[in-house]
Amino acid sequence: MQNTIPAMPIVMMAISALIGIAIPVVLYIIFRKKGANHLPFWTGCVTFVLFALVLEQLAYSFLMKTALWITVANNVWFYGIVGGFMAGLFEETGRFVAFKTVLRKQRGNDTNALMYGAGHGGIEAVALLSVSMIINVIFCLQYNAGVPSSLGGSAEALAIAAAPSALFLAGGVERMLAVTIHVSLSVLVWFAAKDGKKFWLYPLAILLHLVVDAVAVILKGVGMGNWLIEGAVFVITLGLVFIAIAVWKKNHVAQAPEAIEESAVPEAQA
Repeated sequence: MQNTIPAMPIVMMAISALIGIAIPVVLYIIFRKKGANHLPFWTGCVTFVLFALVLEQLAYSFLMKTALWITVANNVWFYGIVGGFMAGLFEETGRFVAFKTVLRKQRGNDTNALMYGAGHGGIEAVALLSVSMIINVIFCLQYNAGVPSSLGGSAEALAIAAAPSALFLAGGVERMLAVTIHVSLSVLVWFAAKDGKKFWLYPLAILLHLVVDAVAVILKGVGMGNWLIEGAVFVITLGLVFIAIAVWKKNHVAQAPEAIEESAVPEAQA
């Protein structure tokens, strides 16, 4: 008779799945109450899928066919830096393009930057965390019921049973930090798109995105534990939040509808 997977890791995975879904829902409600529009949230969702899951992956498929990839893949430092740069380049460019095009008429309300970040980071949380945790829970339930599963077998069940239950909450913590980062970076790119004199905030966002991702990948590559990695990312996230707050305070100005309309005229001629 097969051994069963304990209930606790299944519960932890279910909680993580709920966290991934709750993050965008809660932020959507909060930012709507603060006056944000609907469109930025859904634009953030679509932009992440298009730029991160489609265009970035196409770029990777090309890069992996080059001789350079062998060097990158075999060096954790190069791998972390290149991966961080790719994520930063595509996701921050996606934000910038979205703010300049789809959300052009929404730029008079700066709270929309926060709403966009909730959508961009929220759909990532659902896609990368909730979906995977739900699949894992389904597998665990099937395995414990003795039902053959295409999702895995005894090896996967033993790995889950042997892992500390709290480890399955790490994904939820990681996504909360990641969404915070996305909202913070959205603020930087928002003002870069809104004011040409602040364009430098866009490459800064790419650089900061690179740093966060590279640190996480490199620390994992050298064998650091998950919770220590989350601690390091937490410290970096705090730094990004402080930067975003400083940028917000310096650039956020309540504009009248007339001023918003006039500010778009030179842009249309550019």
